[in-house]
Amino acid sequence: MHPGGAGGMEQLMRSMRRGQSVEDRKIGRQTAKRILGFARPYRKEITVFLLTVVLGAVMGVATPLLAKDVVNVIAPPPGAAPDPDAAATVIRIALYIAALAVLSALLSLAERYYSARIGEGLIYDLRTRVYDHVQRLPVQFFTRAQTGALVSRLNNDVLGAQRAFTSTLSGVVGNIIQLVLTAAVMFTLSWQITVLSLVLLPLFILPARRVGNRLAEITKESYELNARMQATMTERFGVAGALLVKLFARPEVEADRFARRAGRVRDIGVESAMFSRIFFAAMMLVASLAQALVYGLGGWYAVKGQIGAGTVVALALLLVRLYGPITALSNVRVDVMGALVSFDRVFEILDLAPAIAEKPDAVDLPPRASRVEFRDVVFRYPTASEVSLASLEDVAVLDRVATEPVLRGVSFTVEPGQLVALVGPSGAGKSTTSMLVSRMYDATSGAVLVGGVDVRDATAQSLRDTIGVVTQDAHLFHETIAENLRYARPEATDDELWAALRAAQIETLVRNTPDGLDTVVGERGYRFSGGEKQRIAIARLLLKAPSIVILDEATAHLDSESEAAVQQALTTALTGRTSLVIAHRLSTVREADQILVLDGGRIVQRGTHEQLLAEGGLYADLYRTQFAATGSPRTGEQSAVTDSPVQPGLQVDSAAVALG
Repeated sequence: MHPGGAGGMEQLMRSMRRGQSVEDRKIGRQTAKRILGFARPYRKEITVFLLTVVLGAVMGVATPLLAKDVVNVIAPPPGAAPDPDAAATVIRIALYIAALAVLSALLSLAERYYSARIGEGLIYDLRTRVYDHVQRLPVQFFTRAQTGALVSRLNNDVLGAQRAFTSTLSGVVGNIIQLVLTAAVMFTLSWQITVLSLVLLPLFILPARRVGNRLAEITKESYELNARMQATMTERFGVAGALLVKLFARPEVEADRFARRAGRVRDIGVESAMFSRIFFAAMMLVASLAQALVYGLGGWYAVKGQIGAGTVVALALLLVRLYGPITALSNVRVDVMGALVSFDRVFEILDLAPAIAEKPDAVDLPPRASRVEFRDVVFRYPTASEVSLASLEDVAVLDRVATEPVLRGVSFTVEPGQLVALVGPSGAGKSTTSMLVSRMYDATSGAVLVGGVDVRDATAQSLRDTIGVVTQDAHLFHETIAENLRYARPEATDDELWAALRAAQIETLVRNTPDGLDTVVGERGYRFSGGEKQRIAIARLLLKAPSIVILDEATAHLDSESEAAVQQALTTALTGRTSLVIAHRLSTVREADQILVLDGGRIVQRGTHEQLLAEGGLYADLYRTQFAATGSPRTGEQSAVTDSPVQPGLQVDSAAVALG
């Protein structure tokens, strides 16, 4: 005997595991309205779905009543005349029961179909909405949020929200209908037996609550341990993490740490299984005792001639359908709140306002726009509370203190076709300056113009088409070379891909791979060296063919041979284009049309290489420091950065690129 059925038992155990943690949550009316907004497109499906649930509950009550009729025909109640055609009547009722079984099976299929339509549709809507929204959040959001926590919102919480319109909704409606109908029918059959059969109900519900609290505790610990194991695996199974473990010869330590956590998860699993089984056994025992009470008391009434034998059978069958809904509905608040909390956590992400939004009246940049202008630009990074969530950072409260400006009144112009280099110590604001051009962030005050148009007034697509960026750590997706290249221009032909690879000085290497353009680059492109990844990234840039190129330390971490190949590729990339360059070495800064020296968020010097050397100051100090080891800055050799004899401890990550 299985009160409530397999589905009811599963739903009951799930709600018990959620426990007090969600039962105490408060969800506002605004959340409920937004949930209804997501449900509105599926109102027809939800109506049909609820109708199948109600019909299923009605047929569940009808079957025991038909069983009562069968028994009463076979053994008529006291005072009732025997049916002269009892055999035919029994067969007819049996056919009714069979028809109900067939109809019930068809209804269950319809219920599952509409449940899947609603559930999967909601999952699709929520996931695509959240994914699209997250793509529009500022870069700083991704530097603060835990990736695993963010992915969990797209998976676990979306699934929890989906259950609100499938298992939770059907469970609540079905259990209420089943409970009302079953209790009503039982009272009409025998109110005395019905009341006495419910005496054991507290023995059924109270242990469920106690076991539920304990299950909630151990399940919470299990979730936390599983999250830690997932985070560990994500870090250690990545190429960088695996390499670090091997370099420090710590596989045994990592395995031991993982085994301890996995062992605790195993122990929790055993404990959870035993608690679940104990509760299930107790539930079956109480229900069986209640059914025994019905058979005993009902049988005594039947022997005394007060009720028929069929009534006793019907009461026993109906009792099974009474205990399950009562217990499930005792946990209904937990089920509902659990689903609402999942929605609330999804809405937290959707309520994070994108820092960069396209204006309704945004205009396209002029064709081949190539002039860049900064007008008294001031910029500070947004606070954590403006761009992130405490729950995604695993902190109690987010920092709300405004940071100091990174840029303070920066003004300069890059004319079409010019190469401008940004030079300065770490933290001077060089990378921030380049990110304002591509509108990764908006200026706090002042204006950044491209082609004479404020970037805040330009359409995002025209800005992306105009500007191309190559960073020091060129990222490649775990896809083929062709797919990575076509990320810049999806409609590009294979011939165009090969032309871009040729211009980037990497065609020969790609042709020598067994799969050519179909070669999978591996996670983050780790199947290729740093110089090879950079050249593939440059090929992607060339395929995009922007009129403005930003190089953010594109050769900072390459060896001499790789750097030479990359610089040759960059020569092609920069030809005829406006270039804003941030690089690590100063060997070719003298080739720039203009050098801007940043310090403390301000431009402290500007001019050509010769002008700045003659002027002295920070640029001359940086230049002398970098070439102190060679003693010959004119040789063009690259040297490591050392401490400056003029400004001790000053680190240099300044700008330059070789032009051939």
